[in-house]
Amino acid sequence: MGDWSNVHYPVMERFMTVQGEGAHTGTSAWFIRLGGCDVGCAWCDVKESWDVSAHPTVSCAVLAEEAKASKAPICVVTGGEPAMHDLGPLTEALHAAGIQTHIETSGAHALTGQWDWVTLSPKRFKAALSNVFPLADELKIVVVNRQDLAWGEEHASLVRPDTVLFLQPEWDRRERVLPYIMEYLVGHSTWRISLQVHKYLGLP
Repeated sequence: MGDWSNVHYPVMERFMTVQGEGAHTGTSAWFIRLGGCDVGCAWCDVKESWDVSAHPTVSCAVLAEEAKASKAPICVVTGGEPAMHDLGPLTEALHAAGIQTHIETSGAHALTGQWDWVTLSPKRFKAALSNVFPLADELKIVVVNRQDLAWGEEHASLVRPDTVLFLQPEWDRRERVLPYIMEYLVGHSTWRISLQVHKYLGLP
């Protein structure tokens, strides 16, 4: 095992839960939420993650040890915008611990590290980089209004043919947004719906 004790990341929180979104919904997962974000989504539900200096740094070795101790099969690295950081050492440490690595990113920064699953969720507030689209295993479009459906199609044309496509209602608008997402899915079978199941279950 490599020596990652000198590599540190700003960490807002880490916790055990189930993945509530996308293709791995229902899978037990250890989450690491890194501090720092320059995307600035108006409806973000973790705005306290934005200020990178507000969060204590934790060594890469400790993060990997905690993830292994959780016994979860996957570790989801999220934010904030985790791709702001060089994640090569973190994915190396997690793989050495026998854990699958997943990332949730807006694509606004170049992706570093070796990932078993990449969730790309582009945002209007800061464009995703073109070289991130081919890396996406799933494309998740957060739907705030009807215009996001067409916006989602534009981004779907940029990912690989085998990328799984998801429409996810923005949580605070879900009752208004869900009906026209469901209507859209009827005629557009390449898309699936993502429902943030963890929130319905009252999990973090």
